[in-house]
Amino acid sequence: MSQNREAEITSQDDDFRPRQEVIDSVIQAIDDGDALRLDDLLEPMHAADIADLIEQLTPARRKVFLDLYSGEIDGEILSEIDESIRDEVVEALPHAVLAEAVREMDSDDVVDLLEDLEVPEQQALLAELDESDRAAVEQSLNYPEHSAGRLMQSEVVTAPEHWTVGDAIAFLRTEDWLPDQFYHVVLVDPRRRPTGYVTLGKILSSRPQIMLRDITEDSFRTISALQDEGDVAYAFNKYHLISAPVVDEADRLVGMITIDDAMSVLDEEHEEDFLRMARVADDSHVSDGPFQTARQRLPWLIINLFTASISALVISQFEATLSTFVILAALMPIVASTGGIAGTQSLAVAVRALATRELTSSNARRVVLRELMAGLLNGLGLAVILCVAASVILGSPAIGIVLGTAMIANQIVAAMGGVLVPLTLSKFGLDPALASGTFVTTMTDVMGFFAFLGLASWILI
Repeated sequence: MSQNREAEITSQDDDFRPRQEVIDSVIQAIDDGDALRLDDLLEPMHAADIADLIEQLTPARRKVFLDLYSGEIDGEILSEIDESIRDEVVEALPHAVLAEAVREMDSDDVVDLLEDLEVPEQQALLAELDESDRAAVEQSLNYPEHSAGRLMQSEVVTAPEHWTVGDAIAFLRTEDWLPDQFYHVVLVDPRRRPTGYVTLGKILSSRPQIMLRDITEDSFRTISALQDEGDVAYAFNKYHLISAPVVDEADRLVGMITIDDAMSVLDEEHEEDFLRMARVADDSHVSDGPFQTARQRLPWLIINLFTASISALVISQFEATLSTFVILAALMPIVASTGGIAGTQSLAVAVRALATRELTSSNARRVVLRELMAGLLNGLGLAVILCVAASVILGSPAIGIVLGTAMIANQIVAAMGGVLVPLTLSKFGLDPALASGTFVTTMTDVMGFFAFLGLASWILI
């Protein structure tokens, strides 16, 4: 392939994705069944870009793609494919290709792949691994799901505490089993308990006679193999860790977690919270079919249907008021919808703060008071605008007072509900991102309609 052609294909847009003309050419090669053309187009592309392309294909084109390109699917590409369609890809690959890809993967990526497969498929792929690799993967699979033991890789570079920098360099130069990427050499005692670690940069920049234990990093922390992966990601983010050794219940070294895996967990948790706040299934993906998408969303729509009926019940109690002042029916949504937006704003901040451990029992009182004052100030500002608008447009200061007062009340309820509801759910061990939105929306709708129509019945009639 010419250098100009390679440059054209590998050229990226600002969002670091392959150029659209390249994607179009790939799709055309798939439609034409042209395997040689497909290989030519994908050869210079990064594994992550190929994985993205596979995810964007329709199921029908994806099947043809895998038939044409299956021999080129390696461990790097397989580990980059989103979990939502990886099972589909795994099922479509010939066993020999899949086995070779698994042998190329780090142990943590193998665990991530196997834990979603059925036991017979797991056993078939485990049989393809070397004995030591198989033992390491099986050890990780024995740890609870979403634990540090599942997240870690077994490949760890270690050194005795008494080694010098020269000893470590000589070791690193002669060993051929070392991971492709690693950041620290972990120091261990005779019982294989980690006591510190040294960065590769510090080793390369120190004199050979320097003792490794004299140049260890202050950031050293061990992580229990049973620790929840969310806590692991939080620790990496808080302490700016690059990697951290994982220990068993006897504090013996069993593996290593690196920053890329920890940040992947953090991204997944943020994505999960975002989807749950919208009451969408965690495993929703743009490649899902319409029936699967509808099935995932329908339960929450049904729940919202019932909660909306509470608002309808409140409105029905003020039928006489509405029949007397028809204009109120047109003004009702102003209070409710504005309250809903305010509640969502407060809720988003609270859920994020809970997820990042910024909102705790020690500062909850201060945060609640802050939201109370913010809701009051927002309500007063909106109330002034509504009072003036109602007086000028409708010629009715009384309706403006009703609108403004109801707005103040609903803004306070929205702001308080947005932080108190997720705090309460979290206290009872429930996921605040999953159910908070439904409760907060119901609160602002009911309060908005009740305050507005109640005040209208009292002031206008």
